[in-house]
Amino acid sequence: MKKDILYSNKAPEPIGPYSQGIFVSWEAQKMLYTSGQVAIDPATGNFISGGIREQTKQVMENLSALLNEAKSDLKNVVKTTVFLKNMNDFAAMNEVYAEYFGDSKPARSTIEVARLPKDALVEIELIAMI
Repeated sequence: MKKDILYSNKAPEPIGPYSQGIFVSWEAQKMLYTSGQVAIDPATGNFISGGIREQTKQVMENLSALLNEAKSDLKNVVKTTVFLKNMNDFAAMNEVYAEYFGDSKPARSTIEVARLPKDALVEIELIAMI
């Protein structure tokens, strides 16, 4: 399996910690598609308190747990979709998100939505190689 970052100087530079695209090649490779995750603490089943930073951290921990269960990790993520209740939270979400992905920036879309489950501020889903 091989994951390469797609970059073209003829397309806009990414404005955050994501890649323009990810090219994946494999032989009999498996993919993981997660459902959107919100900031629920799996130990208690309760929605966590706090703002966008705390919620983004919990969402990323939940996604990491799913990846670990599938014998993968964040460096194998090729695409995420971020749903924000308020685009004014973009910068703060982006900072936390960047801490988790580091140099392994997947392709990403970010969308402002009217409402999320549990009145969450952020929900993230992903696609990863296994």
